[in-house]
Amino acid sequence: MSTANGQSTIGYLIADLSRLFGRVFDRRAAHLGLTRVQWRALKRIHQSEGITQSALADLLDMEPIAVGRVLDRLQKAGFIERRSDPDDRRVWRLHLLPQSDAVMHDIEAVATSVREDCLAGVDADELATTLKVLGQIRENLSLLDRASRGESSLRKS
Repeated sequence: MSTANGQSTIGYLIADLSRLFGRVFDRRAAHLGLTRVQWRALKRIHQSEGITQSALADLLDMEPIAVGRVLDRLQKAGFIERRSDPDDRRVWRLHLLPQSDAVMHDIEAVATSVREDCLAGVDADELATTLKVLGQIRENLSLLDRASRGESSLRKS
């Protein structure tokens, strides 16, 4: 986990941050009755109303069958509905229902509070630099991922 001089490697540090952020988020959001993956699904549907289940699975980096179960729970809770695609009856399009508005507002408030609390004491300029560096790392990894799948490295994510 650490290099010879005791510094955490970037991969471990990012994974650890993600794990800890998720833990704190889950505890603060527990009263809302949504899991992190359900919230992420709702947020993605909100950003791309009418998205297909398979496209959502790609965005969430999950298997389609697992996303289907998440969507089943969200539909049963009255947050989303599946509508058939007019051009392809095998495809379902995902749409938010009005009941999702209140929970989306509440969960966004939790996310904002976690973000603000975890950035306490972090200098704004240092944060901007960190975000820029992490963005470049993400771009590099996206290119490596596409190259390893045999896709063109000319397209940007």
